[in-house]
Amino acid sequence: MAIAATATPPVVRDRRLAFTATAAILLTFAAAAAVPSPLYVVYQGLWGFSAATLTVIFAVYVAALISTLLVLGSLSDFIGRRPVLAGAIALEAASFVLFLVAGDVGTLIAARVVQGIATGAALSTLGAALIDLNPAHAPGRAGLISGIAPVAGLAVGALGCGFLVEYAPFPTHLVFALLLAAMVLAAVTVAFLPETAARRPGVAAALLPRLGVPARLRADLLALVPIMVASWALGGLYLALGPSVAADSFGLHDHLTGGLVVTLLCGSGALTSFLLRAVPTPRVLAIAGTGLAAGGLIGVGGMLTASLLLAAAGTIVSGVGFGAAALASFGTLARLAAPHERGELQAVALVISYAAFSLPAMIAGLLAGRIGLHPTALLYGGAVAALGALALAAQALRTRRTAAAGPAVS
Repeated sequence: MAIAATATPPVVRDRRLAFTATAAILLTFAAAAAVPSPLYVVYQGLWGFSAATLTVIFAVYVAALISTLLVLGSLSDFIGRRPVLAGAIALEAASFVLFLVAGDVGTLIAARVVQGIATGAALSTLGAALIDLNPAHAPGRAGLISGIAPVAGLAVGALGCGFLVEYAPFPTHLVFALLLAAMVLAAVTVAFLPETAARRPGVAAALLPRLGVPARLRADLLALVPIMVASWALGGLYLALGPSVAADSFGLHDHLTGGLVVTLLCGSGALTSFLLRAVPTPRVLAIAGTGLAAGGLIGVGGMLTASLLLAAAGTIVSGVGFGAAALASFGTLARLAAPHERGELQAVALVISYAAFSLPAMIAGLLAGRIGLHPTALLYGGAVAALGALALAAQALRTRRTAAAGPAVS
């Protein structure tokens, strides 16, 4: 009995440490995804490409990410978390090498494609691993981290890159050298992480592009789709065009401000996710819809009146909606998924999110080439506000229907 008592604490400590390390790797991948945003303006100045080309560079990343989720999203459910994560880290490091040697748009696009593949493989695997390692005494922690870490990472990556580009030497190189070092550290960390998913047969079939949602979870996922689409469409605008809109509409050309635009949205989102962690999901969804709708309208008002203060306030309010939506959606799925469903269900949620993240932003980039960046941003902000209101109405309707149906009979 004494031997068992002394053997238990190290296992508990190791599991907690593994959870923390996995969350840190997730944060690093999310930060790396945001790093190119403040640099787009720099690359435009160096190579003279249009806003339409900028959104193509943005879109190929997301296309590669979504394709990877479709093919590899459930792979870690079959071969284990560690092998998939190790491969993702190696690809992410390769993308940073491409960024370091990039001298034209073609190499930049190649770097973003490789980064998209790496991020797609990593995100679904890391989300599933967090659920596997979730502490028994805090059943909602994996969902909380899955909601906060990507949003917080985007904030950290954009602000950190903006600071380095504005004040440090080698603006298009230093940040990627630092990220390359971070990937080396992540690779060493993964070598010491425990494997949390047992190997099982069927891996060949799992590689066929597909999205699968268990029948018992379809209604829950469908209820989350409107708010996921609204929130990630907003995120796409800020990461693809936010710094350019700040320069075009308000004359803010320094790169730290370009990063701060993204950080205002994602930082307020991460803080919101943390503060709402104990609030019931229906209320969080209501806050998400309200924040997105109100924030979009306030932001549009700021651009119409050329009020930087009003535009910043709209970004913060939108960030509240963005963070609440991430918490509600990923938290709900983390709570409901069975162990063998985790990788695939994370992949489904990420495909929906990143499709909403990229397609509207790409359309906006093409539209900006025709009517200008400022009018495009106004139309986009209004559309996000309408989507937020639609998501709020859909959630209210679902709540009424659930209440009218009454408690389930067991």
